[in-house]
Amino acid sequence: MPRARRVNPSRRARALVVEDDRAWQQILSELLGEMGLDTDVADSYEAAVACMRATPHRLAVVDLSLQPLDPHNRDGLRVLEAIRRYDPTCTALLITGYATVEVAVDALTEYGVFTVLRKERFRRSEFRQVVQRALSQAPTAPTPQEVTSTPVPTPSPSSPVPSRGLVLIVEDDAGWQSILAELVTQAGFTPRLCRSFGEALGRLRRERYALAVVDLALASSLFPQDNRDGYRLLANTHAAGIPTIVVSGMGSPEEAERAYREHGIFAYLEKQAFDRRTFLQLVEEAVRLREHLSPLERLTPRERQVLELLVEGKTNKEIAATLVISPNTVKRHLQAIFHKLGVTTRAAAVAEALRWMRAGTAHEE
Repeated sequence: MPRARRVNPSRRARALVVEDDRAWQQILSELLGEMGLDTDVADSYEAAVACMRATPHRLAVVDLSLQPLDPHNRDGLRVLEAIRRYDPTCTALLITGYATVEVAVDALTEYGVFTVLRKERFRRSEFRQVVQRALSQAPTAPTPQEVTSTPVPTPSPSSPVPSRGLVLIVEDDAGWQSILAELVTQAGFTPRLCRSFGEALGRLRRERYALAVVDLALASSLFPQDNRDGYRLLANTHAAGIPTIVVSGMGSPEEAERAYREHGIFAYLEKQAFDRRTFLQLVEEAVRLREHLSPLERLTPRERQVLELLVEGKTNKEIAATLVISPNTVKRHLQAIFHKLGVTTRAAAVAEALRWMRAGTAHEE
C-alpha cells in the first residue's frame, strides 16, 4: 500500500524523497536532514502527490522506478510531472539505477529536472554538492534546465586513443558531460572532459583534438550570473583550427549569432531542444570537413599573415612591427601555427608552408 511519512516536522525548508527502497529512503533523508532540510518520504506516485498537496517543498529527490526490480517502470516521470502541476516552485532531482541517454534528455527537455543522479555512481559528497547548487537557485516555476549526473570517468592521457582521435568536451554540468561523452564515444572518439576554461585551455596546449564541444556558461567563473568563459574558449578552439559545436542552455538568437560571427563555430545546439541524432550527424560533418582542409586552410587570417612574413625571413620583431602587434602576440601566433602544421621549429614551419603552397599552386594548374 502506498505510504507517505514526515520526518522531523518543523518550519524549515522541506524536501520530498520519492523512493520505494527503504535503504535509499534512509540514505537520502539523512543526507538532506544533515543539510538542514525536513523531509517527507513517499514510496509511490499516489503518496508523493498527497505530500505535494499537503505542503510545498523546496527540493524533491525522485526515483525513476517506483516498482521493485522493474527496470521498465517510469512512475518517477509521472511524479516529476505532478511536481510541475502541484508544487511548481520545487526543484526536482531524478535518481535512478536505470538511466539512459534518452531518459536523461527527456528529464531535461520534458520535465525540467535540475539533475539526474545514477545510483551505481552515487557519492554522498557529490550529492551534497548537487543539493547545494539546487538550493542556491531562487525558487521559480520550473523551466527546462541542464541535466546533471555523476561524471563519466575522464580517460587518462595514457589511454589508447581510437584512430578517429580526441574530442574536447567542456561542460561544468556532470550530467551533460555524461551524455556528450557517451555520444562521442559512440561515434568512435575518445572524450576529454573539462569543467572550466583554465582546465580546457591546458588540455588544448597539451593535446591535439579532432573536435571540441563547448558550453558557453561555465560555473567555475568568478561571476556565475554573467558567465561567458565559453566565448573565451571558442576563441582558442578557433585559433587552433578545431571545429567546435556549441551545446548551450543560453539559447538566444543573439548568443548564436555572436558564436558564429566572432568565433566561426561549426554548429550551435540548444540544450532545451537537444537531439542525439542531430548531434551525432553534426559530429560526423564537422570532422569530415576538417579532414578535407589543408593545414594552411586551418590557419586564422592573422596566422596566415604571420606565416607569410615568416616565410619572407622576417624576425619576430619585424613581424610585430609590420602587423602592429606585440612580439609576445607574434610568439602566440607562431605557437598556434606550429601546432596546426605539426612542426616545432621556425625552419620546419617555413618548409611545411612552402610545401603546401606549392601543392595548392599545382592543384590550381
